[in-house]
Amino acid sequence: MSAGRPFLACACFFSDNVFVGRYGLHVRYRDERQLRRDYGRALRERGCRSEEDFGAALREIEAEVNRRKELIHQSVKRKAIISKCYKRKHPEVYTLQDSFLSPDFLDIVRYCTAPDAHLHGLLRYLESFSEKRIYRLPVFTEEFCQAFVDELENFEQSDMPKGRPNTMNNYGVLLNELGMDETFITPLREKYLRPITALLYPDLGGACLDSHKAFVVKYSLHEDLDLSSHYDNAEVTLNVSLGKDFTEGNLYFGELSQDPTPVPKYIEIEHVGAQGLLHRGGQIHGALPIASGERWNLIVWMRSSAIRNQLCPMCNKKPELVEAEGFGDGFTEDLKDDVLGTVDLCSLW
Repeated sequence: MSAGRPFLACACFFSDNVFVGRYGLHVRYRDERQLRRDYGRALRERGCRSEEDFGAALREIEAEVNRRKELIHQSVKRKAIISKCYKRKHPEVYTLQDSFLSPDFLDIVRYCTAPDAHLHGLLRYLESFSEKRIYRLPVFTEEFCQAFVDELENFEQSDMPKGRPNTMNNYGVLLNELGMDETFITPLREKYLRPITALLYPDLGGACLDSHKAFVVKYSLHEDLDLSSHYDNAEVTLNVSLGKDFTEGNLYFGELSQDPTPVPKYIEIEHVGAQGLLHRGGQIHGALPIASGERWNLIVWMRSSAIRNQLCPMCNKKPELVEAEGFGDGFTEDLKDDVLGTVDLCSLW
């Protein structure tokens, strides 16, 4: 927790950035009249031309809004059932160990925790992509990735209740519900990733990433093939390719969501097994369709309450805080003596 304060969500979660999968469009939803006014033209341009089409889109949107309203209750319920009833195939993968991590990754962390570490020295260890501040680095061993994916497949094939990772991914696993937050993801973020992000993204609270949302997504020919353009509800994102065998499906990155351009410049980046990409959460990105096989990716949205408490990245307004479960969406109530502009934000958490 951030200095003992509970984590919260922004009320915009219940109305904004609702993805209409059949038309590849994100919308803000208040009511039917507002939807027609604000998105009628965009929907028609994407093929929503009849009242029947619009009614189907409206039902999809309202179902997603209702899912979000029930999310806390349903997630707590699923987590309790999984904890009580699920039989783990590889119980060892639930607790992070140095042996799971690439020796090269451990070298990077050692560098970043040295007193004289600096950005230019760190960049010698990483592969950088253009000016977009996207970096590739080794993360896990191949052996860990194989055991982890085997565990995920075991869970997927079980009769346990399963929540969707997010609006856009229909296949995958929420790692907090699987019981991996406290023993795996939190130490990964705090002990290993935060020294790296402190140097790479100081302007995004890289030194004070105090919460996260972690999930695994799955792509295959008969399930999710690709991922439409979007940005993450995160200050910094880690995306690790876990396997398995697949072809195509490159990631692509455009501009920042807050800084759109008439003709955005996209770059494609290939997945490399057991390696991860670090990028800014606000970077527009997506995944091209896979051509064969199956791919699993670990996604960790890392958040800084010191940054997002000032402006919600999803609605671009001062967050309207509401109660949440666990890490929520990474917001906290400001301390009364917070003084912006004169205090190091990262010192506040």
